[in-house]
Amino acid sequence: MSAPKKVVLAYSGGLDTSIILKWLQTEYGCEVVTFTADLGQGEELDPARQKAELLGIKPENIFIEDLREEFVRDFVFPMFRANAVYEGLYLLGTSIARPLISQRLIEIAEATGADAVAHGATGKGNDQVRFELSAYALNPEIKVIAPWREWDLTSRTKLLEFAEAHQIPIAKDKRGEAPFSVDANLLHTSSEGKVLEDPAVEAPEYVYQRTDHPENAPDSPEYIEIGFEKGDAVSINGEAMSPATILTQLNEYGRKHGIGRLDFVENRFVGMKSRGIYETPGGDILLEAHRGIEQITLDSGAGHLKDSIMPRYAELIYNGFWFSPEREMLQALIDKSQEHVTGTVRLKLYKGSARTVGRWSPNSLYSEAHVTFEEDAGAYDQTDAAGFIQLNALRLKLIAQRNKRVSGK
Repeated sequence: MSAPKKVVLAYSGGLDTSIILKWLQTEYGCEVVTFTADLGQGEELDPARQKAELLGIKPENIFIEDLREEFVRDFVFPMFRANAVYEGLYLLGTSIARPLISQRLIEIAEATGADAVAHGATGKGNDQVRFELSAYALNPEIKVIAPWREWDLTSRTKLLEFAEAHQIPIAKDKRGEAPFSVDANLLHTSSEGKVLEDPAVEAPEYVYQRTDHPENAPDSPEYIEIGFEKGDAVSINGEAMSPATILTQLNEYGRKHGIGRLDFVENRFVGMKSRGIYETPGGDILLEAHRGIEQITLDSGAGHLKDSIMPRYAELIYNGFWFSPEREMLQALIDKSQEHVTGTVRLKLYKGSARTVGRWSPNSLYSEAHVTFEEDAGAYDQTDAAGFIQLNALRLKLIAQRNKRVSGK
């Protein structure tokens, strides 16, 4: 790969990406553009601008953007229409943020005339795959620089030495090994490494950042109502809100009641297993509510088909294929299924759990007349079931007769 002339760097303002910024300048002698996204990680972003300026980045080459609404509206909500859960448990909080970051990296590269993008993902993880697959899907000609796969700064000591040699500010807590690494956005926090690497050892309580301990949650349950239109949450307790506002509010409910904790050993796309501690307080509530409204608005055939494709859809997102044709095809099917998923769900929040306790919809398929144990006024003829059973039993009878002949019994 020829040396890049201008690189757009996904820049957090932390030590690692600050070292990457300086390394790009010294290694390639190139101009660097920084992009910092506010995805609801809960950090002040002005220090990222200040540090980028300190490291010689021109003000016009510093991009800091609030993408919370776009993140929830165009990425989180479409994923939740599918009830996407990876390996039965993980709500894909890190995975779903990467395509949006990559999309903006490519757009900024085009706007600034950059010929390369760079990220700070390591060579052991999934994020390198997600960033780069997305980048190439959007611009097949773009150069992608992954310093962790190129440089010789292979230890914390070498990183700190590089930082000191180039006058990169080092926070005091960065002079030793961090106890664990954290990724955060409006949907989740993810904590991995160090004190969490032994999956046999319970994670210490200080790892949890978004949720109070369920045992310390209120002793009385709290009830909330979430309104949906075409599969997307649009209100809480009757108050219309924007997508990001809804998720922010649900996060607060979840934090208070200790909802959304997950201790999970997953299979990374690159081949190894990894133990992580995830917190998705609002996401767990939203998933429960969405399934609640689907229970009365989705036909069984549509719902079962949707559930059958969900693992494949979730795997595509986890593995970095958000911009693939197969993900878009599945999304079209999922979105078609949501045309009548409108209504309200009532949930009970209590000590780590969110449970649907009521649901109603103008599009409901639930018929009390058909399921009642009282007189149904002729809505359902129970004698019809006899023929239904006999037809479905026919092949089972034939198999049983065949087996008796073969065995001679």
